[in-house]
Amino acid sequence: MKSALSVLLALTVSTPALAAGQLPQTVAPVVYDITIRPDAKAMTFAGEETVDVDVRQATATIVLNAAELAVSRATFDGKAVPFTMDKAAQTLTLTLPQAASVGRHKVGFAWTGTINRSANGLFAIDYSNADGSQSRMLATQFEAPDARRFAPMWDEPAFKAKFRLSATAPKGQMAISNMPVASVAAQADGTQLYRFGETPVMSSYLLYFGSGDLERKTVDANGVEIGVVSRKGVVDQGDYALGSATKLLSYYNDYFGTPYPLPKMDMIAGPGSSQFFGAMENWGAIFYFENELLFNPKVMTESNRQRIHTVVAHEMAHQWFGDLVTMRWWDDLWLNEGFASWMEGKATNDLNPSWKAAAASVAGERESAMGIDATSATHPIIRKIETVDQIGEAFDSITYLKGQAVIGMLESTLGSDTFRKGIRAYMAKYKYQNTVTEQLWEELSKASGTNVATIAHDFTLQGGVPLVTMTGSRCEGGKTIATLTQGRFGLDEASKTPQTWHVPIRIATIGGAETSAIVTGAAATPVSVGGCGTLVLNQGKGSYTRVMYDDAGHAAIVRDYAKLGLEDRLGTLGDDYALAAGGYQDLGRWFDLMAQVKADADPLEWDTVTGELSRLDGLYEGTPLEKPLRAKIAAILSPVLARVGFEARPGETAPASNLREALIGRLGASGDPMVAARARGYVTALAKNPDAIPAAIRGPILSTYATRATPAEWEKLLDLAKAERNPVVKNCYVSLLGFAEDESAARRALGLLKSDTFTPPQRAALLRSIAGAHPDLAFDWAVANKPLVDSFLEESNRATFIVGLGAGSNDPAMPGKIESWAAANLPEGSRGGAKRAISQIAVRKAVADRLKPAVQNWLAR
Repeated sequence: MKSALSVLLALTVSTPALAAGQLPQTVAPVVYDITIRPDAKAMTFAGEETVDVDVRQATATIVLNAAELAVSRATFDGKAVPFTMDKAAQTLTLTLPQAASVGRHKVGFAWTGTINRSANGLFAIDYSNADGSQSRMLATQFEAPDARRFAPMWDEPAFKAKFRLSATAPKGQMAISNMPVASVAAQADGTQLYRFGETPVMSSYLLYFGSGDLERKTVDANGVEIGVVSRKGVVDQGDYALGSATKLLSYYNDYFGTPYPLPKMDMIAGPGSSQFFGAMENWGAIFYFENELLFNPKVMTESNRQRIHTVVAHEMAHQWFGDLVTMRWWDDLWLNEGFASWMEGKATNDLNPSWKAAAASVAGERESAMGIDATSATHPIIRKIETVDQIGEAFDSITYLKGQAVIGMLESTLGSDTFRKGIRAYMAKYKYQNTVTEQLWEELSKASGTNVATIAHDFTLQGGVPLVTMTGSRCEGGKTIATLTQGRFGLDEASKTPQTWHVPIRIATIGGAETSAIVTGAAATPVSVGGCGTLVLNQGKGSYTRVMYDDAGHAAIVRDYAKLGLEDRLGTLGDDYALAAGGYQDLGRWFDLMAQVKADADPLEWDTVTGELSRLDGLYEGTPLEKPLRAKIAAILSPVLARVGFEARPGETAPASNLREALIGRLGASGDPMVAARARGYVTALAKNPDAIPAAIRGPILSTYATRATPAEWEKLLDLAKAERNPVVKNCYVSLLGFAEDESAARRALGLLKSDTFTPPQRAALLRSIAGAHPDLAFDWAVANKPLVDSFLEESNRATFIVGLGAGSNDPAMPGKIESWAAANLPEGSRGGAKRAISQIAVRKAVADRLKPAVQNWLAR
C-alpha cells in the first residue's frame, strides 16, 4: 500500500506545473549536433546546429530559447520555416506550415553571436604571459540561463538531451569540452576542427567549450582520466588539485554507490574573475578561475590551499548532485548547491582530519547562514522562481549554507549510515533524470523508516531560524530533568514572528549520558538525560537552531567551558553573540564566555573570537566607540599573535596557520601600529624582490597595507598592479586598490573605472572592493554611471550588484536611495537584492543600538 506521501509525490511528478516564463512541454530536444566557429580576435562566433527533437503533442509552433544571437536560418525537417525572436522573453519561435506530427523530427539553425568580455555565454579571458605578450582564452559559462547565448536551446534543466559538439580553434591551440576529443581535422583556413564525443543526457547549462594557448596534465584514477588544463607554464601548479581530485573520486564513487560515469574529468583553470562565481560544475569539464584551482606556493597562503581542496570537492560533488541527477526547475536549486556544499565539507573533513573542517563549519558556514536567515530578507530554501533575475538571486547563502546545514542536521538525526543508504537509493533511482525535493525525502524516509518530511518541510518550506530555550532543569534520581521550548530567533522584529519547527536536538550532560528529542512549539517539552551535571543543548551543534540557557544553565556552561567538545565551544560562542545581537540576552554572557578562551585554546576558538570581535568593531566604526574598542580588541589579540608569530612554523596545523592570517588581518584593519609597520616594510621590499612577503601571510599583509595606504602608498600599489604579469596576482592587486580608507585614494580608484587600464571583470571587482570602505561613494558613483557599470557586469548579476554596493552604509538616507533606484530600474520580481541590502542596513543599526550599553560597560572595566 502506498503512503500518503508517495501518492502525493506521484501526482506531483506526473503533472508538474510550469513556472511563469517556462517553455512549453510539447517539443523536447533529444540530441543536439552543434558546430561553433569562434573568431577570438573579432570577438564574434558563428554557429550551426541540427537538433533531433521529440514532438510530444502535435503543434504548429516550436518555442525554445535564444538570447543575443542573430539567427539567420531556421529549418524543420530540412525545410526553411519562418521564425520570430522575443528579446525580452529570450525565446525563438518557429511557425510551421502545418502541425508537426507526434514523434521524432529535426530542427536546424544558423546564427552568429558575440564573444563577451564578462563571464556569461561564450566569453574571453585576456591575460599577460610571463614574457609580456598578450593571450586570449575562450571559455563558456552557462549557469543559469546563458547556454541560449551560445546556441538556440531548450535552456531549462528539465530538457535533458545529448550533445555532440564540434568547434574550430587556431592551429596550435587546444580545445576542450565535456567529452574526450573524437577527432581533429585541419581546415582550409588554417584552423583545426575539433569533434568531441557524444555526452550522456544532461541539462543545457552543463555544456562546456573552451580553447586557447593551453596545456593539459593528466592522471588515471581507476580508469577515469582526470586532467588539469591551464595557460601555458603553470600546469604543474595543478598537482595539488589533481591529487585531491584523485582521492575525492574514490571517496564519491563509494559514498554515492554510483561510479562517476564519464571517461574523463578535466579541471580547467581560467586566469580571470567573475562577480558571480568561482567555479562551475560543467559535466566532465569543470571550469575554475585560476586562484580556485592552481596552487602557487610563492604567493598563496595555507587557507588558499585549503580553499582549493574544498572548491574541488564542491564541484566534483556536483558531478552527481546536479549533473547526474538534476533539479527539475530552479525552485529546487538547493538540491544542487546545498548538497554540494555539504558534501564538500564532509569529504574535506574525512580526508583531511587535521583541518577540523566540521568544527570550523560551526563557526563559519553555520553562522553565515543564520546571519541572513534571521532577518526580514530571508526566504525558504525552496523558493518560487519565475524570472531570470530571480534565478541569479537564488545563488545565495540560504541556498548554499543553510541548505548545507539542514542536510547535516538530517544526517545527524538519521545516522550517517542510514542517511547514506537513502542517498545511494536516490542516486541509483534518478540518475540521468530530473527531480524535485520530495523525491529525495521519499528515499530518505524509506531508508530510515521514518517520515523525514515532518522535519525537512519545516526547514525548507519556510525561512527563519528556530530557537530552543531551556526554561529550567533539576537533578532527580541520578538524571537531569530539563524543560525546553521552541520559538524563533530573529535579528529584527519581522523575524521574531512566532513560527513552529520540529527541531531534532541532542542533549547531554558533561561526563554523563546523552539523549535526542524533537522540540516543537511554545509548550514545554520535558527531557531526561542520564547524569547530574552541566547540561549541553544541541550537543555537537548538529541541528540548525540557536539555543539559549536559563541563568543557572549558562553559568554552568561558563564554568565548565573547557570541558565542552570543540564544536560546542565554537557553537556556544556563536549562539551567545547572536542572542545578544537579537536582544534575547545581555552581551555580558558572551564576554563571560569569551574570557574562558585561554592562551592555549584551540586555534579555531581564537579564530572564532577574532571574527566576532571584528563584527563588533564594524558596528561602531566611525563612532566615538571606535578608538577605545579597537584598543581593547588589540589588547586581547596582540598577545595571541605574539604567541602564533609572523612566520610559519614547521609542522604547525592548518588551523594555526589560518589563525595567523586572521589575527594579522584584524589587527591590520584596526590600524595596529606594529602590524601596519610590518606591512609597509614587506610591501616596500617587493620593489626589489617579488617574493619578499612570506606566502603564509601574503594575503593579510597586502590587505593591511592597502587599507592603511596613504595616497602616495596607493600609487605604489597601482604601479604594482599595472606591472604585474601573473594574472592571479594582478587580479588581487586590482581588488586591493579599493581597500583604502583614505577617501582621496578611493576617488582615484573610481577614476580607473572609466579607463581601459583593467579588464571589465577587474573593474567590477574594484568597484565592489571600494564599496567595502566607502559604500556611499561607490553606490552614488554606480548610480550616476549605470550604463558603464552594466557594461562590465555579468547579465545574471545586474539586478543585485549596484544595490549591494550600498549595503554597508550607515547613512540613514541610504535605504531610501536603494529603494528608489530599484523601483526605477528593476521589475518588482527582481528586487530581492535591494530588499536584502535595506534589511542589512536596518539590522546593523538595530544591533549597534542594542549592544551599545553592554559594550560601554565592557570598555569601562
